[in-house]
Amino acid sequence: MTHSAGEVALGGVVLVGALAFGLYTIQSTGFSVGSAGYPLKASFRSIEGVSVGTDVRLAGVKVGTVTGIALNDQTYRVDTEVTIADGIQIPDDSAIIIASEGLLGGNFVEISPGGSPFYFASGDEILDTQGSVSLLTLLLKYVGGGSEE
Repeated sequence: MTHSAGEVALGGVVLVGALAFGLYTIQSTGFSVGSAGYPLKASFRSIEGVSVGTDVRLAGVKVGTVTGIALNDQTYRVDTEVTIADGIQIPDDSAIIIASEGLLGGNFVEISPGGSPFYFASGDEILDTQGSVSLLTLLLKYVGGGSEE
């Protein structure tokens, strides 16, 4: 079974193209293998729309990802772990919030920095949390008049 030089060259071009596409995909999605960072924990009432791999943002800039989600069967809250990139220091009075990108956008985790001169260390828990708000619940409340009597 012999192959011409043209077939081998074409195969090489296709292979290089596939590798380039794969590299582009990995870089554009922000995926990284064994990314460096430190873990922080938070407990939410609801994390609707958030899953492992969701962005963690500070001032609109991605600074980490959600790396763990588990339901706490004692408190019925969602224990979450996020990994923050090395070099990003989060003041220890900061809040962590489930935010929405808009009506049709997905949810992400937003860190609202505090003003403390002290910072979270690896494994610390962010106590000031705000879970996701259901857009459907808000719309129903608005359509229904929203008055509490």
